[in-house]
Amino acid sequence: MSDTLTPSNPSTTAAVQRVTEALAALGHAHAPVMLDDAARTAQQAADALGVALGQIAKSIIFRRKSDGRSVLVVTSGDRRVDEKKVQALVCPEGTRLGRADADFVKARTGFSIGGVSPLAHAEPPVVLIDRELFRFDRVWAAAGHPHAVFPLTPQELERYTGAPVADVTQEAA
Repeated sequence: MSDTLTPSNPSTTAAVQRVTEALAALGHAHAPVMLDDAARTAQQAADALGVALGQIAKSIIFRRKSDGRSVLVVTSGDRRVDEKKVQALVCPEGTRLGRADADFVKARTGFSIGGVSPLAHAEPPVVLIDRELFRFDRVWAAAGHPHAVFPLTPQELERYTGAPVADVTQEAA
């Protein structure tokens, strides 16, 4: 892992800069760091950082069909989101969630899949935080690019997003 950001690397992208500025405005102590290799999956990020898979705060985007709004679920990397639980929490009676394709994710968040940050979205999403993240003192989230990540506590994630903490994952097998 490299803490050095140079003009030739992805840290110069508008998305990473947007996350960096959001973190600074929040008074967050850690700027994004750049990984040597892309971490498009939670497992790749955990391997690159040398942390437990559950410490990766992965961002899952859904599309709320009633109004087309994006729904962001920040979940622990070792868990799978239960779409029915999320739907019950964020959709009006009789409406549903839909899958979000790459174009929807990019348009609504300003980030490409594999680099979706929990902060600094192009359009404010509805956000839920997986309670399973609170098993860890520190977690790592994407910072706008598959090479960019930043550390934070689950409590900071909750405070920064203003999102409720909920049971949003499938039961472990």
